Amino acid sequence: MPFDTEIDAADRPLLIDNVWRAGGGGEWLPILNPVDESVLGRFAVATSADLDDALASAQAAFLMWRDVGPLARAQVLRGAAALILERADALATALTREQGKPFAQARMEIEGCARAFDWAAEEGRRTYGRVIPSNTPGLMWTTGRFPVGPVAAFTPWNFPASQAAAKIGSAIAAGCSIILKGPEDAPSGCVGLAQALVDAGLPPGVFTLVFGRPPEISEHLIASPIIRKVSFTGSVPVGKHLAGLAAAQMKPCTMELGGHAPVLVFGDVDPVAAAKTMVMGKFRNAGQVCVSPTRFMIAQSIYEPFVEAFVEGAKALVVGDGLDPATEMGPLANDRRLASVEAMVADALAKGATLRTGGERIGNTGYFYRPTVLTDVPETARMLQDEPFGPIAVLSPFTDREEAMVRANSTPFGLAAYAFTRSQEDAAFVARRFESGMVGINTFAVGGAEAPFGGIKESGYGREGGMEGIDAYLTTKVVAQIPG
Repeated sequence: MPFDTEIDAADRPLLIDNVWRAGGGGEWLPILNPVDESVLGRFAVATSADLDDALASAQAAFLMWRDVGPLARAQVLRGAAALILERADALATALTREQGKPFAQARMEIEGCARAFDWAAEEGRRTYGRVIPSNTPGLMWTTGRFPVGPVAAFTPWNFPASQAAAKIGSAIAAGCSIILKGPEDAPSGCVGLAQALVDAGLPPGVFTLVFGRPPEISEHLIASPIIRKVSFTGSVPVGKHLAGLAAAQMKPCTMELGGHAPVLVFGDVDPVAAAKTMVMGKFRNAGQVCVSPTRFMIAQSIYEPFVEAFVEGAKALVVGDGLDPATEMGPLANDRRLASVEAMVADALAKGATLRTGGERIGNTGYFYRPTVLTDVPETARMLQDEPFGPIAVLSPFTDREEAMVRANSTPFGLAAYAFTRSQEDAAFVARRFESGMVGINTFAVGGAEAPFGGIKESGYGREGGMEGIDAYLTTKVVAQIPG
């Protein structure tokens, strides 16, 4: 990934007006490897002056880009997608080093970025309006869909490339300019997307990438009258704070916040086969997934064999460096996650939970934590109230689906929910009754470029992906006209 010759290849600078540069204050902060806590490189810290430059560039670019035809926008996005695929191995390697996930998962994420750009490129060509019949003779009503304006976007470290690609692709396809604050823990994915866009011919200012101190950047950008839309993926508390800042300026938001996904496992499935599938779904990316299955409720008739198979599957997972092909689960991404997971497990055990496996850090270097399975977890435990966001599975039995559904919907979260059953009746029941934005039946694959992604309740509002993903960056204008 080429940068200016004055910037070291291990450094992750800012991209403003299509120029890679250090922050105006000359400050750089370290990027740590979660495997051994060594320093991989540095990221640039943006100053207020840098952000003002970014805002001015985004505003000037928007006034130009909004008038560029959707086909020309699509050509840039498709060109960037092709470059991402060409560079996939290098990008995935950098992602694994910084974030920790196994290389195969990192490469799938990078490939997903290309799909997101391709999808947005095509969907952006179909932002149609309509003609509305009028009761007034000679009067014609028409509506059009127009880009909302410059966007401020904020993305997390758990999927540092794909979460960014969803926002970038949709905003650019809609005709917006976008300033992205990338994740400081794992910045290389965003840097790679940015370089691909520049190399594909995206005009200066349409996409801007900044890093730094998150509160300072978010408050500065959202307060600016230039920004007309906010898109955030991250935790519920931070999302509420940013939504409040945006509300003070009457700016629309997309908020994709945390989850605490329930899983109902009905008695008509093979408990051993289901457990094997669910172990892989639970411990993907070390459980650091907003739609990660966490609260497993299993029919009493198959509870014991399911638990036994699930525990054995968790014990058998190979935990290690994500660049080792044998690794099935990497480390947690940072020391903050390690401390949080340790505290949650300790709290549950102190309140009477039963530890079936795991429950401890691996080694003293890096952020490795054993895949953990708990049963008999009381409702007062923190992990049943707050998003665990780590390699923790909570297993419990149920005898009645109505009672199980009450428990499934008992948290303030509503992002994803799952059920495994062979019964069409039970499948229809859970699809209707889960209080969540997404439901997976016999699958954990609820996300994709083609489908809307988002939640309800405290898991946020708005959608990314599908036609709804483009729609979030558009506004409707109505024109009433009588021929002159």
